[in-house]
Amino acid sequence: MRHLHTRTTRRRTVAALTVLLLAVPGAAHAVADEPSADPPALADGLALTPPMGFNNWNSTHCRAEFDESMVKGIADIFVDKGLKDAGYQYVNLDDCWALPDRDADGKLVPDPARFPNGIKAVADYVHAKGLKLGIYTSAGTKTCNSAGFPGALGHEYSDARQFADWGVDYLKYDNCNNQGVDARLRYTTMRDALRATGRPIVYSICDWGENKPWEWASDVGHLWRTTGDISDTWGSMLSILKQNLPLAPHAGPGHWNDPDMLEVGNGGMTDTEYRSHFSMWSVMAAPLLIGTDLRSASAETFEILSNKEVIAVDQDPLGKQGAVVSSEGGRWVVAKEMQDGSRTVALFNESGSPQRIATTAAAVGLPGADAYTLRDLWRHRTHNTAGTISATVPAHGTVLVRVSVDRRWQQYPPAVELGLGGDTLVQAGRPAALTTAVTDLGRTPAGQVSVRLTGPAGWTVRATSPTSAAILPTGRSLRTSWSVTAPPGTPTGSYDLTLRASYRSPTGVRSDSVLPFGATVVVPPPSGTSGLGDLPWLSAANGYGPAERNTSNGESAAGDGHPITIGGVVYAKGLGVHAESSVEYYTGAACETVTAQVGVDDEKGANGTVAFEVWADGTKVASTGVLTNAMPARPLTADVTGAQVVRLVVTDGGDGIDSDHADWGDAQLSC
Repeated sequence: MRHLHTRTTRRRTVAALTVLLLAVPGAAHAVADEPSADPPALADGLALTPPMGFNNWNSTHCRAEFDESMVKGIADIFVDKGLKDAGYQYVNLDDCWALPDRDADGKLVPDPARFPNGIKAVADYVHAKGLKLGIYTSAGTKTCNSAGFPGALGHEYSDARQFADWGVDYLKYDNCNNQGVDARLRYTTMRDALRATGRPIVYSICDWGENKPWEWASDVGHLWRTTGDISDTWGSMLSILKQNLPLAPHAGPGHWNDPDMLEVGNGGMTDTEYRSHFSMWSVMAAPLLIGTDLRSASAETFEILSNKEVIAVDQDPLGKQGAVVSSEGGRWVVAKEMQDGSRTVALFNESGSPQRIATTAAAVGLPGADAYTLRDLWRHRTHNTAGTISATVPAHGTVLVRVSVDRRWQQYPPAVELGLGGDTLVQAGRPAALTTAVTDLGRTPAGQVSVRLTGPAGWTVRATSPTSAAILPTGRSLRTSWSVTAPPGTPTGSYDLTLRASYRSPTGVRSDSVLPFGATVVVPPPSGTSGLGDLPWLSAANGYGPAERNTSNGESAAGDGHPITIGGVVYAKGLGVHAESSVEYYTGAACETVTAQVGVDDEKGANGTVAFEVWADGTKVASTGVLTNAMPARPLTADVTGAQVVRLVVTDGGDGIDSDHADWGDAQLSC
């Protein structure tokens, strides 16, 4: 699928199946191949761990730069940059590789401008590198691109034969223009066609989770999409993560939940957010398909994508998808059982400020022991812990650790947790008070402990209580108070601070722990009533494209929206967003109410279901329930008296994201 907002126009009811089949060439053959009620399970030895590779779509879409030269260049980079050695295998073509029309014999024709030597020549080049080639088509009459490239519905056996003859090793099979034909029938027919070729081809079912393939496709494909398309935004990644996490029981060797390709490196998120993206996809045993153009990728992007310790989590042979242990307040603990008996634990912070996230060895399924080893998979360091697994996790960050029962735990230094308290919202020229804590989580004591807090150039950071301790036994903390001042005139925005602690283990090994975090320079809200579309926000996460000021959401670049319109009523001011969305404002305990006229924007026709919420600090103070495009704008009023931060949230209404354009019409803040 290319754009979520297009797919609803192509839906048809299964009730029309018989009539529609008569209009689809080759459909009678498809009906004859309908699977029995109890088909044999796939046992072909393919995709025993989640597939790893590259797909061009997220970086190039259908632009001319997607061509033979690019594909060969990616294969070269896999080898030259060590990605092949890290486990990446598949170099996959997405939509737009073919001409819009088949030849006189009904065969697919590679676009001669993009692939002048054909697909087999590209496959041969990729195979010569010790890699594999993937290709794309749709389980419909056309693919998803508006140019109308041919799909495989009614041509399954012929197309599969072409793919096999070209040397294709992987097929992504999309869901556009499916003519209402039953999903299980369409995807099973292609399974049988691929099997009939005799060539081992990994089969990726891309029905966007519409037909709950996790309930029926383990004997049809090797992986299946569980969600709509991902986009390169925090809101999109977060929404997809939340949809995929509950499906853990359905994943395993040879059959994987697929929450879509990686956006790491495409520029719409921070490196911290990309590390979270990569960490959580690995904990979920998701396919790892790189979606950035590696020819121009940064060193940090390669560092994230080639982290072998994180990849080993994804590729663990046991094949368990991580399960949610807790998620209160956006503080996620997700634990994945590993083949060697260890647990990989993700401490994931959904929120926009640092959060302490904690669990225990027992809670993640480890047996009782005197102590455990704890391996930080991003810092590549090992410590011992008495059983607590905790960290203060930066906003949108993830701490990823592998915890084991290990008799050698004493040879490692104790794990030390850095804690943070106080307000990270700072007014320029005014001191802000912070408190830090250094806590020994290990079974062994930490000695010669010292702590240091540093800020940007020109900032004043001063300790107002002791910064060192001779020894910290298990469970004890060194607490330090700090005064932090941004210079007068500092522009609003987020600024990086770093907390560092150093200490010695009982064996004399010197260790350190680091907590980077952001302090946000804010200005008090203006007195009176102000339009929220005109006020600066602390942060804005949005499902598709940026949140828009005083226009609807256009899904792509800033400023591409239209006048906010709900039920035929136009609002000159407000916010235009796309679920899942969260926009935060600093109110500094100086405001009383938020008001708005809320609803689904008219620009999506009959599509879109959303729900609106207003949060004052950590408390939900107003909500609408589910709203649809058929409803007029609903007035929403929230009491935010005393709140430091107000957050405007739009969810998908509980039915997944599809054309969820939501408007905060005439949104106002009274202070």
